[in-house]
Amino acid sequence: MPILPRSKMRSRAPFSRRDLLKALAAGALPLPAASDEPPIFQEVAAQVGLNFHHFNFATGQKYMPEIMGAGVALFDYDNDGDLDVYLVQGTRLDRTGKLLFPPTPGWKPGNRLFKNLLAETGELRFVDVTEQAGVGHVGYGMGVAAGDYDNDGFLDLYVTNFGRNVLYHNNGDGTFTDVTSEAGVDDPHWSTSAAWVDFDGDGYLDLFVCNYVDFTVEGNRGCFSPAGEPDYCTPKIYHAVPSRLFRNLRNGKFEDVSEASGINSSYGPALGVVCADFNGDGRTDIYVANDTAANRLWLNQGNGTFRESALETGVAYSMDGRAKAGMGVTLADVANDGTQALLVTNLAREGVTVFRGDAKGEFDDATVEFGLLQPTFGYTGFGTQWFDYDNDGWLDLFIANGGVTIIGSQRSGDFPYSQGKQLFHNEGRFKRFRETSRLAGRGFQIEEVSRGAAFGDIDNDGKIDIVVSNNNGPVRLFRNQTSTRNHWLIVKLESANTNRFAIGASVAVLRRGQDTLRRLVRSDSSYLSANDVRVHFGLGDKPEIEAVLVRWPDGLQERFEGVKADRIVTLRRGSGKK
Repeated sequence: MPILPRSKMRSRAPFSRRDLLKALAAGALPLPAASDEPPIFQEVAAQVGLNFHHFNFATGQKYMPEIMGAGVALFDYDNDGDLDVYLVQGTRLDRTGKLLFPPTPGWKPGNRLFKNLLAETGELRFVDVTEQAGVGHVGYGMGVAAGDYDNDGFLDLYVTNFGRNVLYHNNGDGTFTDVTSEAGVDDPHWSTSAAWVDFDGDGYLDLFVCNYVDFTVEGNRGCFSPAGEPDYCTPKIYHAVPSRLFRNLRNGKFEDVSEASGINSSYGPALGVVCADFNGDGRTDIYVANDTAANRLWLNQGNGTFRESALETGVAYSMDGRAKAGMGVTLADVANDGTQALLVTNLAREGVTVFRGDAKGEFDDATVEFGLLQPTFGYTGFGTQWFDYDNDGWLDLFIANGGVTIIGSQRSGDFPYSQGKQLFHNEGRFKRFRETSRLAGRGFQIEEVSRGAAFGDIDNDGKIDIVVSNNNGPVRLFRNQTSTRNHWLIVKLESANTNRFAIGASVAVLRRGQDTLRRLVRSDSSYLSANDVRVHFGLGDKPEIEAVLVRWPDGLQERFEGVKADRIVTLRRGSGKK
């Protein structure tokens, strides 16, 4: 989404002028009065049949991959109009010692695919279809990316591992085929997040794969906490390995262009990735969050190569010049002014970093101004997303937290890495975020080692839900139950021949007398996870829509009029006004 000039922001907060002046004088924002409203989210995974428990198969050796996974995908694999769930599982790394947390009786090994029965029954319910679909890879799973790489109209899956990666081709009949070898997209390194991106603009999705460090089980190094207990190492103990870029050859095969594109010329321990047009030149760039190293921004030069520009654009380090422990990442127009806010989650005692973009594609650290440094300082963040949980037209924020080294207050526990999840409300004209975790529901208060987070409207009611994967714990489905009367719109794009789901397109909703709302079509960002490719807009209390503008990935712009609020619409390339 190109970065546009700033426009005037509008208020949504019901605070009086006196309240505002008092809040500004105190350096804080007033909290709303207590409410009898139900919790914002209800955790319903087990209730709706989403029965999955991740196991890290720890033996006490403190192998680093044990603490890093795993991810989740929200995607409609059978094109029936509702979102299905793919969850990534671990397996045993070696045979030394007894498992500290053995699998429970009846568990099924390997990754799992759960089909959503909403379209068939009208009720939110899931059933495990892994065996029928053929996607139950058994490996030390990390992340998953969803995208239609062969333009047949069905979303495919790329699964990353500590070990062999897997490309599953969606056959369109409810089954998948492992085509990793023939496609040429395996990677011998420890891979983490991945993203589907059409970097060369030919209408076929290419594949970017984040790689982490050169850890091996045989070369495991003993590390210790400040108190002297055995603990997991930081990535600084090992060497980072280059990420990889695979170009789609449009015949079911890919070419490794990591060197030719320049992607492997500079790298760090890569964990999170988001692809977008950072500088407004119409080409998709790639941003990588690195763990304990400078983040990287690869600006697309339009000739098959990239130029690393994180330092010059201001997104390499936080304001104090530190390279933080970047994990999750999210990018969006949170101010409704055409600019981008890039958020990276980091380690405890670092806090998140929010880079605020301007019309020139340059960024500054606005974490303190957004009110997000202090409340995130004590947490280690992973999966994250800007999203509008109450449909008021302003993007809010979710962060999944969980430690990677022993948390002192939990030292006596079996697995002392648990933390709570966080939810923040966008205060609109205040340009600040207010933590609303205590209003989010009981599931947010349960301390777990949360990792992946995927976002989408899982029950098609116009409100965004969240699926969170926990390391060595159960999956959580946070069903959005906000009771506001705010209006909404969900847009699915279709392109007849190339890039069928229009990943990389930008969508804008025009409203008379209101801010223009802008979203980017993508499935990447967060951490190790894949989000719904449909784009969601909260419209506040005014349902009127003047038009929806779509800028397709190749630059074609179309205007769609007559779009109504409070529904899911499909916009097809060629059916709008040019």
